Amino acid sequence: MSIIRKLLLTGAGIAIAGGAALWFLSAPQTLDGAALAALGPGDAGRGEQVFWASGCASCHAAPGATGDDRLSLAGGVRLETPFGTFVAPNISQHPRDGIGGWSAQNLANAMMRGVSPDGSHYYPAFPYTSYVRMEPSDIADLHAFMTTLPQVEGAAAGHELAFPFNMRRGLGLWKRLYLDGAPAVALDNPSDQIARGQYLVEGPGHCGECHTPRNAIGGTDTAQWLAGAAAAEGTGNVPNITTGEGGIGDWSEADIVALLESGFTPDFDSVGGAMASVVRNMAELPQSDREAVAAYLKAIPGHPNGY
Repeated sequence: MSIIRKLLLTGAGIAIAGGAALWFLSAPQTLDGAALAALGPGDAGRGEQVFWASGCASCHAAPGATGDDRLSLAGGVRLETPFGTFVAPNISQHPRDGIGGWSAQNLANAMMRGVSPDGSHYYPAFPYTSYVRMEPSDIADLHAFMTTLPQVEGAAAGHELAFPFNMRRGLGLWKRLYLDGAPAVALDNPSDQIARGQYLVEGPGHCGECHTPRNAIGGTDTAQWLAGAAAAEGTGNVPNITTGEGGIGDWSEADIVALLESGFTPDFDSVGGAMASVVRNMAELPQSDREAVAAYLKAIPGHPNGY
């Protein structure tokens, strides 16, 4: 056998082995049996609070929906990003066009692992990198509540992504870098109130998805947690909500609570855009939860503006 042929065969073998390794490493990973067992039966009453805390209606209600129409989860909201346009899907109880056939286990794998019932990766425009920090029992409660919501006929449009971003398999490698259930901030012996705020902000509230800077491949920079970021849509900035320079250091906890309930800042300005929807969601939560969020934001390290 000639040296050239040997080199070609060796190169082909290395390429095949490398491809097999990448295929293995990029495979979707679902929850283990212990996590699924922790789901429990689910309580719809508690699930309603999880629904609002998780911001489901902000993306999955039809664009412009108000009032009770925010519970008709037809999808259709478009998120323009440097990677392409993502379109929020129908997650109503419609058995064909929505998620009416999903079990609590299906929902948990989607929210905590970014994996669909058919074993495909979801794009992280769906904030599973935050939802991974949720308690499985909260997702069971959310599932119980969502089964009480209306069926809405009509599938939302698909994503508009060019190569290579339309190749979902590669997300498995991205998840190995950024799908981590560890706390975003290490707090030393937090009070029960601050711990509750940490859970709400870092988990279901997914505040870091917009308020934390991202790198070139879309991973959040937790070293600048909540320091503000360039808006995903490419125009404007999402504000710094830490106590650092340019942030909310001069706000009191009461100021933060008031904004989360009314949408008004201490200087009587009002929030707009996506944050207006967040305020509508937060206003549905108990006062104690808004106070917990405020306590957490005042307890974490301050950073200068991240944009």
